[in-house]
Amino acid sequence: MIKIKDLSKKFEKTLSLDSVNLNFVKGDAVALMGANGAGKTTLIRSILGYYHPNSGSVSVLGLDPIKERTKVLKHISFVPQLPPPIKLSLGELIFYVCKSSGVDEKQIYHYANRMKLDVKTNINKSFFKLSGGMKQKLLIAISLAKESEIVIYDEPTANLDPKARDDFYALIQESQKEKLSLFVTHRIEEVENIVNRKIYMDLGKVVLDERC
Repeated sequence: MIKIKDLSKKFEKTLSLDSVNLNFVKGDAVALMGANGAGKTTLIRSILGYYHPNSGSVSVLGLDPIKERTKVLKHISFVPQLPPPIKLSLGELIFYVCKSSGVDEKQIYHYANRMKLDVKTNINKSFFKLSGGMKQKLLIAISLAKESEIVIYDEPTANLDPKARDDFYALIQESQKEKLSLFVTHRIEEVENIVNRKIYMDLGKVVLDERC
């Protein structure tokens, strides 16, 4: 589903990715680990088409994420570590997502309820003014409702309390079949039961890639 070949990315004099080679297939549930600055975020953003590589290539479902980014993003659900500064109300945001991505509004409400987020009570509130945990719950609900073939979560539980973390992983276990799931995480103990592959990066290189 994702092919990464000899991928390198440099920011001024810093080499963030150093000739990375990885293939991800349907059914992979991957824990992507490494210290800050290891290259994890640069790798994810390259897959999403945010960055132009200095050399090498990325292919997502046979598509170029730079040249065909709109098509690529239709197949991916992404939840960032830091929620974006969206000024829309919850109602406006949900309307926009449904219209732009063809997501079923009822499914967003369903998954929000499963995450213990009361959307209806907060429907007129600005997303920007919600607590970090509430923002994360809504983004998770949207990502699951989209039913994408590829899901990428960058530290998805960073703003969640322990109960909400349990709710999130229960939903992931229910929905991840026939998908490619990538979890950027520092908490390997949280994902050990749902991943079948562990990748560890350091200084822009893949230093460990094992199935489990």
